[in-house]
Amino acid sequence: MEGFVKQSLLYDFYGDLLTEHQKEIYEAYIQDDLSLGEIAAEQGISRQGVYDIVRRCHVLLEGYEEKLGLVRRFLDIREKIGRIRTCDSLETARTLAEEILDLL
Repeated sequence: MEGFVKQSLLYDFYGDLLTEHQKEIYEAYIQDDLSLGEIAAEQGISRQGVYDIVRRCHVLLEGYEEKLGLVRRFLDIREKIGRIRTCDSLETARTLAEEILDLL
């Protein structure tokens, strides 16, 4: 999975576990696509400070995923649903549906 997409998904699933300040900076960087310098000027902190917060958020979000695996599970379910849509037998669809239920 591409880095930007992965970071967006991690934020979607675990962003509420960050502090408000972390969320504000991480959203500006990931979702609003602002540069570290732009965020620093807006927040009144150094560019290095913004980088440190973005990096810390990245590590935290990766850690949550490592422990909880919600993004991986979501992607697995999405992939299996796609396979159900294109499968040519009811038995294959049932097997995939059972695999989805096991993930839930």
